[in-house]
Amino acid sequence: MIETLVNITLFLMLVATAIAISQMHRLFAVVMLSGVFSLLTALLFVALDAVDVAFTEAAVGAGISTVLMLGTIALTARTVKPSTRPQTIPLIVVFVTGAALIYGTMDMPNFGDPLAPAQVHVRPEYIERSVEQIDVPNIVTAILASYRGFDTMGETAVVFTAGIGVLALLSGLGRRRRKAPPRGPQEPKA
Repeated sequence: MIETLVNITLFLMLVATAIAISQMHRLFAVVMLSGVFSLLTALLFVALDAVDVAFTEAAVGAGISTVLMLGTIALTARTVKPSTRPQTIPLIVVFVTGAALIYGTMDMPNFGDPLAPAQVHVRPEYIERSVEQIDVPNIVTAILASYRGFDTMGETAVVFTAGIGVLALLSGLGRRRRKAPPRGPQEPKA
């Protein structure tokens, strides 16, 4: 009962933070609330016993992403430019995507179901064979480093590539700012 109450509380805090982010116009506040959102997500993952995912969310979502976004704000505008387009199409896309995600999870087994396919087929194989096949006593390490090695390497490559891309964009923007003529009213020469 307490676990459910903690999960619901964290989820409601996530929803409140998302609504607050959507209403902000100052980008610094948006970045800070995005960091809070990532930390709340990490707490929710900890509450769901997914500590490895929580660690990644805290490091990448709240750490690296926040630093990169703050660097971007330092080189760009401080406030959101008002949109002239109607917001109905993005709202429809969000609702359709949400409905598709909910529909796609309808036939999933219940959380913690001992008869779920992952518990019946996959888990016994990992428990029985990981020590003899991988020669690593920790089953979680064997799964992440060997069985899911390509997946983990792919995730790391994606994060690394995104970071390099953002840094390249930021460095190019800084050079353009230094080369651009100063803006503002020009005084006529007498």
